[in-house]
Amino acid sequence: MKMKSKWNIFAALCAVALPAVCISLATAQSSDAKEKPPMYAYIANWQIPRANWGEMSKRVDATKGILDKAMADGTLIGYGDDENLVHEADGWTQDNWWNSTSVAGLVKVLDQVRSASSGGASSPLDSATKHWDYVFVSHYYNWHPGPYKNGYVRVASYKLKKDAPDGAIELIAKNLVVPVLEKELAEGTIIEYEIDEQFIHSTAPGTFSIVWVCPNAESIDKAYAAVQAGMKAQPLGGPAFASMVDYSAHRDELTRGNGTFK
Repeated sequence: MKMKSKWNIFAALCAVALPAVCISLATAQSSDAKEKPPMYAYIANWQIPRANWGEMSKRVDATKGILDKAMADGTLIGYGDDENLVHEADGWTQDNWWNSTSVAGLVKVLDQVRSASSGGASSPLDSATKHWDYVFVSHYYNWHPGPYKNGYVRVASYKLKKDAPDGAIELIAKNLVVPVLEKELAEGTIIEYEIDEQFIHSTAPGTFSIVWVCPNAESIDKAYAAVQAGMKAQPLGGPAFASMVDYSAHRDELTRGNGTFK
């Protein structure tokens, strides 16, 4: 039998079995994977010429006072910055971000940062050839409080199929992702994790990202292996995930940066 025929049969079986798979997952949800109040994130992506990469740290230092004050008064619950380690031909090179329990908190800090940057002093951001922003929301997240330096951030982005069931991200989070990442968080393999959806849809709805932060390079492999093992440990998990997600839209990012969580 040809491989294509085998795959078609497998896909058909998954489609037939999907309702049963989803029911099975729903009845086996982990008690550690509870939905949390919304956490919002503002992320600014920049495409900076290589000659100016070193100057970006000065820009980060210039806004640190604003961000620390916002953390102290409860406006923010986290902030940081990253450099992209796997560059695309026309993609971003650096980012900066902050998290809040409200969109108002995000916008308040954004206004303060923009106001502080409009004083006329030159900035490496002036050399940006491209710039774009995202606003995400997450209901599944956790972290170790405090700062981290030179951490590695793994982002795995996916898009749901059009016929994915309602609550697909919830099923994936509670049964396949959060239990594994909670374990890795407890063991210190990761510092933070979150499952993000776009709150302001600058791209089509249905996309979500699984994000985790590793304290060192060695933890990158360990965390990835744990996620893969967790998927295999759920006999119905792999087929369920494949039935709900369009893998042709899957993308990964690997970045390195600094951050802090409250």
